[in-house]
Amino acid sequence: MNPLTQSQKIKRNYALQLATVFVGFIIFGFSENIKGPAIPRIQSDFGIDEMQLGTLLSLNSLGYLIACSFTAYLTRKLGIKKVTLAAFGSMAFSGIMIYLSRSYPLFSTSYFLMYIGNGMLEIALAILGARIFVRNTGTMMNLAHFFYGLSSTVAPLIASGLMSVSLFGHTVDWREMYLIMLALSLIPMIPALFSRFAGDETAPEHRVPLTTLIRDRGLWLIVLILSFGVISEMSVGGWLVNFLEKAYHWNVTAASGMLSMFFLCFSLARLLLGPVTDRIGFTLSLILLSGFSGLCTFIAIFSGEHGAIFFALAGIGIAPIYPTVMAVIAKRYPNESDTAITFIVTMMGIGSVIGNYLIGAIIDGAKGLYDAGSQLGLVRGLQAGYAFIGLCAIVCALMSVLLYVFLKRRGQLL
Repeated sequence: MNPLTQSQKIKRNYALQLATVFVGFIIFGFSENIKGPAIPRIQSDFGIDEMQLGTLLSLNSLGYLIACSFTAYLTRKLGIKKVTLAAFGSMAFSGIMIYLSRSYPLFSTSYFLMYIGNGMLEIALAILGARIFVRNTGTMMNLAHFFYGLSSTVAPLIASGLMSVSLFGHTVDWREMYLIMLALSLIPMIPALFSRFAGDETAPEHRVPLTTLIRDRGLWLIVLILSFGVISEMSVGGWLVNFLEKAYHWNVTAASGMLSMFFLCFSLARLLLGPVTDRIGFTLSLILLSGFSGLCTFIAIFSGEHGAIFFALAGIGIAPIYPTVMAVIAKRYPNESDTAITFIVTMMGIGSVIGNYLIGAIIDGAKGLYDAGSQLGLVRGLQAGYAFIGLCAIVCALMSVLLYVFLKRRGQLL
């Protein structure tokens, strides 16, 4: 049997790298967005209110943040391959722990561990993308993140579907659903195991130190853009089903269907708009798309139940924000992308912790302005919390305008 030529080896390795990244984003989408249908049942089982739910999501975002803070260090010490395998493994293990949890403290700990794995995986996949996608960066970043949107589209439907299945006379509950879905993390470990990942050998003298990076105003603008954009994006998975069920009395199937519509728009935007971001520029794309998302969110809130489709249409604008920011980082910081990504995503994680907490606090605070126990109070509280999600998208657009001006004045527009 003839040995593979060097060109064939490179192509095979690239295919394995793509499989790791693309399937990794599929798993990431599942793990992040099966919580929508599960949250009302988690609340019911453990007897927690919206404020406690917001606190739970914030603490889990803290786990995500902690993972982001140490993943780049592990990458430099162990290499991206071992870190990627560890991320997938920890997510699978967290599924077992969630399944075994029968008390709220154990559940919180297990959920926290899942977010540790999510944080490690996000940094690892972002670093891989920055190293692999050196041409047509916007298109390839959006394509990679399209697989996140694709799995996010079906995740709520799969989750709600699993929780209605009877096996041996027993209906699958949310714990077993998490066990099944997180066990899928073992699949992308196969291409990762057989891949060779370049970039770990970059010499220290070719890297710009973090102390120099944090003096760059552009870096801080990118932090703000990503933070507000991700709060707006990720909050939908946690709050939209809850909003539709409690404000409009939709059943779980209909509410999960609207969440899936959001992620359908979300995934199609990442599939189709990547070439647009390459063509018109990354920074201008951020302005237009985040502004569109914020506008759709406010239309959905103020038009009532009949305008609920605009919750889904907001996914068109918010979807390309994260991958487009990753493309900006890959182009602006080519030799220190791992350091820049880790710092930016860690700062973004702080924003996510605050954002999830604020949504829960805003809902409870707005309910208190009315009769907190009435349906009107609940609806006004949920509307106020969701308005904060739309406001974050608008602020993301405003920060993108500032980045556009900053880069254009320096002749560095991307």
